[in-house]
Amino acid sequence: MPTITLKPGREKSVRNRHPWLFSGAIQHIDRDAPDGEIVEIHSDAGQWLARGYLNRRSQIQVRLLTWDAEQAIDEAFWRSRLQQAIAGRAALAADPQTNAYRLVHAESDGLPGLVVDRYSDWLVVQCLTLGIEQVKPLLTRLLVELCQPAGIVERSDVEVRQKEGLRPMMGMLHDAAPAGPVEIMEHGRRFLVDLLAGQKTGFYLDQRENRRRVASYCPGGRVLNAFSYSGGFAVYALAAGAQHVVNLDSSLEALELGERNLALNGFDPDAQAEGVAGDVFQVLRDWRTASQRFDVIILDPPKFAHNQQQIERAARAYKDINLLAMQLLQPGGVLATFSCSGLVSADLFQKIIFGASVDARREAQVIERLSQGPDHPVLLNFPEGEYLKGLVCRVW
Repeated sequence: MPTITLKPGREKSVRNRHPWLFSGAIQHIDRDAPDGEIVEIHSDAGQWLARGYLNRRSQIQVRLLTWDAEQAIDEAFWRSRLQQAIAGRAALAADPQTNAYRLVHAESDGLPGLVVDRYSDWLVVQCLTLGIEQVKPLLTRLLVELCQPAGIVERSDVEVRQKEGLRPMMGMLHDAAPAGPVEIMEHGRRFLVDLLAGQKTGFYLDQRENRRRVASYCPGGRVLNAFSYSGGFAVYALAAGAQHVVNLDSSLEALELGERNLALNGFDPDAQAEGVAGDVFQVLRDWRTASQRFDVIILDPPKFAHNQQQIERAARAYKDINLLAMQLLQPGGVLATFSCSGLVSADLFQKIIFGASVDARREAQVIERLSQGPDHPVLLNFPEGEYLKGLVCRVW
């Protein structure tokens, strides 16, 4: 098997079982090592360390799969890892009130580059790396065998594939496409999900527990759900007793789906809610000028930082929307603010929110910290897996 030799003193992360091996740590790659295939990792002294798959095009040149010299990367390996991930969601699978959750969370489930989400009887798969792309047919067959889904949708239409030298891919991997939006349940709430054209894999499954937590602050209040997408937070807020909810998003299609979700759960989209289409930054400024006020504001924006060069710009964007939100809150109102940018640390995010409160001339107390749900676990040797950060603040 082809071998990669590390530079002297660069084996620490491998010994600590971090699944990423960057190009800067590599001294030599065998010429006959094909990209996308399995390679052996050796220290500069020739000691065997790990096994993973290679891609010279990526800055992360090797994604490590095993640190056991006796463990082959064969069909039994992939089956075992999938079975372990599925077993880790057994409690969710047994919950009659929830049938949508993440089934495989990439590195945190020992399957770097692979994401699998379950939506009722359907699976949605993202193959993010060349190594996973190479074994996609095998993984599809194993998922059919282990999960017996009605169909498997591929949503590998993500920017990160470009760094792997891959083009976007989307379509059906198994069986026919769903006839339309698929209905799912989450804590007994019902939602329509467009698996083929929705954002991410169709729904923000990582916010499932946070939707319920934030809803507990909404009874009797006027709620703004900014970057609302298909209105998940709005459904929970009204179910908890919110007086009125405004969904704000740039997409008319998302707002229309949000109205359908409200009606699906027995709410009147005209009497109990309002959908506003527009750029969130500009709309919040307009509302500040018009002296609009809310009791609860939810900010769940898309990822603002996709690489290190974008962190400063992302920080400015987070500060801007949070400053505006604080100025729109009633004294004693609640701000639930999130960042899904993995490159923005929890510490930096809190500092940004602090800076927003200073510039808004409002006092803010952190009353709750939120993260991704348990079906998005964080491997201790891969802290990068904890990407979603949320702060619930009381603003005076």
